[in-house]
Amino acid sequence: MTAAPLPVIDVAPLLAGEGEHAAREIGSACRELGFFYAAGHGVSAATLAALDAASRRFFALPEARKMDIAMAKGGRAWRGYFPVGGELTSGKPDLKQGLYFGEELGPDDPRVAAGLPLHGANLFPADAPDLKPAVLLFMDEAARAAHAIMEGVALSLGLERQYFRRTYTARPTLLFRIFEYPAAAHDRESWGVGEHTDYGLLTLLAQDENGGLQVKTPNGWTDAPPIEGALVCNIGDMLDRLTGGRYKSTPHRVRNISGKSRLSFPFFFDPGWDAEIVPLPAHANAQDDSGERWDRANVHAWSGTYGDYLLGKVSKVFPELAGKVSE
Repeated sequence: MTAAPLPVIDVAPLLAGEGEHAAREIGSACRELGFFYAAGHGVSAATLAALDAASRRFFALPEARKMDIAMAKGGRAWRGYFPVGGELTSGKPDLKQGLYFGEELGPDDPRVAAGLPLHGANLFPADAPDLKPAVLLFMDEAARAAHAIMEGVALSLGLERQYFRRTYTARPTLLFRIFEYPAAAHDRESWGVGEHTDYGLLTLLAQDENGGLQVKTPNGWTDAPPIEGALVCNIGDMLDRLTGGRYKSTPHRVRNISGKSRLSFPFFFDPGWDAEIVPLPAHANAQDDSGERWDRANVHAWSGTYGDYLLGKVSKVFPELAGKVSE
């Protein structure tokens, strides 16, 4: 492990429609690390506190009550609860339990009516009624922050400020997870989640005070501990593809050795489901970097819609659900 800190970037000017300096800092972080902390993001401390408290109340419920909203009951929408060991990374069970959420969509939404996987209504627990408003408020505030940060990404690439909103995120794919990581043993490799990269454009992560996130930098693995008032930001495979590898989706993992339960709240801000992910003209000659990737995949050789890519990846995380979605 190394001790190299990730940069902290004040993104508040981007939310105000400015932020050229922040854009330059974002560009540097995306090229060098693929990770940074975002301060001034606009997600309120009250929102985060309410989300933390409601999540702890839910995870304290008996297992049978949590299974009332098991993911199998969410069908094609792929929403709900999974128990410890119910999610896989590289085929291995993760040491965590969690909740899957997405954009709250009714049956009259065209994407739901068309039967698109990962679109639909969320499952919220009757025994933790404060969780629903906390989740929906956090997702709303996080989406505003993500739009602004992606404006910074666009400016850092020499693009028009609204480039991503016009081409990929007018109707983004919004996914949100709440994870609880039990304390892991110090004497063995007990990973809350193993090495992986994220799939889309941008991830915003809130985490409690117990830490455990590790990032693979050019100089080795480094801790990414919580910083009060800041969210962890990282870029995903689709931004890697769009920039021809100039902006790298960086591997990361979690091991909770704090001796306490750890909560994390990753929010995934991704391209629209039907968006064709085509490399930017200035970055269309990427080299095959599959030998360096955790999954040995070449995102620069792949082609198709973001929905194709996402469904293929998530199907490996929950193989039993994948079979039901394909029926």
